[in-house]
Amino acid sequence: MANIRINPLDFPSVTEQDIEIVERKGIGHPDTICDSISEELSIALSKLYIKEYGAVMHHNVDKALLIGGKAEPKFLGGKVISPIEIYLTGRATDFDDKSGISLGEVAHKVAKNWINKHLPNIELDKDLIIIAKLKSGSQDLVELFKRFQAKGEMPLSNDTSFGTGFAPFSDVEKVVLYLEKTLNSPKYKKLYPYIGEDIKVMGVRNDDNIRLTIAIAFVDKYIKSLSDYKEKKENLQKLMYKEAEKITNKDIEIFINTADNYKNKSVYITVTGTAAESGDDGQVGRGNRVNGLITPYRPMSLEAAAGKNPISHVGKIYNTLAMNIAEKIIANISEVEDAYCYIVSQIGKPINEPQVVDIKLHAKTGISNIKDKAYKIAEKEIVKLPQMWKKFLNREFTIC
Repeated sequence: MANIRINPLDFPSVTEQDIEIVERKGIGHPDTICDSISEELSIALSKLYIKEYGAVMHHNVDKALLIGGKAEPKFLGGKVISPIEIYLTGRATDFDDKSGISLGEVAHKVAKNWINKHLPNIELDKDLIIIAKLKSGSQDLVELFKRFQAKGEMPLSNDTSFGTGFAPFSDVEKVVLYLEKTLNSPKYKKLYPYIGEDIKVMGVRNDDNIRLTIAIAFVDKYIKSLSDYKEKKENLQKLMYKEAEKITNKDIEIFINTADNYKNKSVYITVTGTAAESGDDGQVGRGNRVNGLITPYRPMSLEAAAGKNPISHVGKIYNTLAMNIAEKIIANISEVEDAYCYIVSQIGKPINEPQVVDIKLHAKTGISNIKDKAYKIAEKEIVKLPQMWKKFLNREFTIC
């Protein structure tokens, strides 16, 4: 069994510190677009591999780049002059020629379907170019993947890497996540179609005051004039105050599109609902972690989880596992106020044998009486590792 250590959290909890910073990039942000399409491509390939070969084959399609286009937004509707380019690259097992399945065609279809579903203001035929360049994996990693498949044994770690997780979320983390999801929810899109999908929320807590800066790419065809823009923005600000009050009792300040210059008639309107139309580029791994947030005051891994194979790539599964362990400890041990989890692998070793699982807990009464409970929870979650891939394919985990 894994080397599981339970230790006290010997530094102040985030909520006890004077300052806290939290960020979330919404679904239409160029970085999140790259993450989301890469993950959907991994899911699509995994399902096709199961259909064709009876098992998920080796793949890591975790490299994607978005090159922004050029647009001329204007009130009541502008136009895209130069299209957005999305490059999908990575490594994947080729399908048998008899199957008629092309990796490139799969990638194109996945990307178009995702854009069509989540970025409805982009016209696929003229606003977007998709370039797919997927190649076979390196011989050693493919061999590593085949080694456990052939014997039906425990998957072997695809990399030497680490994952981190924590629980529970602080008020700032909760409100940042909630507001972006609310603004991009089907309900809000129906009521306020001028809200584009490219939304970024930055939360800064200074003692008991939370300042939220929200960037929203307004969709120009729904905005009649500068005064109409101002009115709609002010209305959204009022709505966000009401929504934030559902999450926290702390003092809140909310600012939307603070770079607007009304005097120069320079405001944040877009044709497509994303700044990707006008030169804001994106890349896998530069955005939200597997908990949906960017949290510099918490443990974070720089691993890009999106697009990695769900069977053995610990850059994906260990980050998710670490979050699961921390959340389960908080949910099941009432004495614990904060739980941090760090897990590190060693390439070629079984995924259920990490080098170490370091769990740090903060409880008012100390951790001596709860160490055994925490150990058993971690042990139970590690046992589930071989079946975790099924939940990735069913989209039961947050990836970005």
